[in-house]
Order: sequence, then structure tokens, then C-alpha cells
Amino acid sequence: MDLEALYIRNPSESEARGPFTARQVADLADAGQVTPQTLVFEASTQQWVTVGSLPDLMKLALPEKKKLTLKAKEFKPLNQPDALEKKFDVQDMLNAAEGRTDEPASRRDPTEAMARAAAVGRYGAILGLLLAATAALFPVRDALLALDFSKLTAQPLACVGFFDLALALLLALGVTSLYPLTRFRAAAGLGLVGFTYYAQGFGMELALTTFGCAGIFFCTIVIRMVPALVAAVLSVGGMGLLAWSVVGSH
Repeated sequence: MDLEALYIRNPSESEARGPFTARQVADLADAGQVTPQTLVFEASTQQWVTVGSLPDLMKLALPEKKKLTLKAKEFKPLNQPDALEKKFDVQDMLNAAEGRTDEPASRRDPTEAMARAAAVGRYGAILGLLLAATAALFPVRDALLALDFSKLTAQPLACVGFFDLALALLLALGVTSLYPLTRFRAAAGLGLVGFTYYAQGFGMELALTTFGCAGIFFCTIVIRMVPALVAAVLSVGGMGLLAWSVVGSH
């Protein structure tokens, strides 16, 4: 099982969160957000199974060991009254790692922020793929309207466009298990489409393709809001300007 791209959800939830690494799942378990009953998507069987049924993940996220705790009354600063003492729990460590302090926002559930960032990334990838499909299929619109599949299949970029449409539709339906395939499309698409523009001397289109493919790639891996927004802007902006340029030239 791939422990570097895990999707989880509680039994009562319908929408998955992720992708998470095993270390991030362990941090969520320490914060009480993951239990042996939490569901994780098993890519090999295409099924949701409990964390407790996966020994490798249980060993990393919920190891059977006695956790050491420090009682406040056992460690007291010298010359400090008890009223000034403050417990430092796992939630505080997560907040500190994200640069947050004791403001009200620091007490929000970190998994909710990750879920919002993942949603921004998913929509950014969907829009980027739709715009990329527009750029690839617009030049062959006559053959598309005539349903001349022999001419369409002879055009490599048209094939990429059909693939982008199918991938965007599946992501819109929530099939986030296709994120690895989306990343492959971003990398392979940059190689194929980018080389085509490079061979034809279209420097601007090559640059826009690079930005758009990079945005689509990172939209599928970021779990923080700011990187997710940046990736979405690259995806939609790059592919949108590319589609505008192709439509304008035809």
C-alpha cells in the first residue's frame, strides 16, 4: 500500500480528505483525529478499509506503546505560581508548526483547513484540465463537429484533449484516487505539448503550457491553503491564457 498518498475519512463522512503522508496521518492520530475505525482508501482493491485493518499503517500511525506524559505539577518553573502554568499539547505543536499562536484561529481543526486546501487544489486541477482540453480541441473543431474520428485520432494534441476532458469529469465526480494519473498527465503532457510548441517556435505557448502543467501537478499534492491557491492560479491562469491564445489564432 502506498503510504505517501493516503486518503481518509470518518465513517460518518462522505468526502475524503487528503492526500496525506503516513507521518501526517500519525500527527492527526496524536491529535485524536484518526482512530483505528477511521476509513482509508485502499488503491489496490479500490475499497475503503479501516486503519485498524492495515498493520503497516497502524504501526506508523497508532503504534501500541505507552505514551509518556508530563504532569504539570511534576515540572514547575521556579518561583512561578501554578496560575501561570500552561499545558502544551499536540494541538499547540500543530499550531506552532503552522506559525500560529493563541489567536482564536489557532484552535481550529487542522484537518478542516487541509480539506479546504485540497478542495481548492481539486477545483484548480479540474478547471486547468478543461482549459487545456479547449486549447487542444479547438484547432480540430471542424473534424469534431463532423465526428471524423479518423482525423481526430491522427492528431496527438486532440487525443490529449479528449483525455483531459475525461480526467476533468472524473475529478469533478470526486474520484481523487486518479491524482497520480493527473500528475502523470501534467508531466507527460508538458513533454508532448511542450515539445510540439517548441518545435514550431511558439515560445509563449510553451511558457503557458509549462505554467499550466506545473499548476495542475501541484494542485494534486498541496494540503495548505496558500500553496493550493498558488497552484490553482498557475493551473487556471496558464491553461486559460493558452486557450485564449489558441482560440485567438484560429
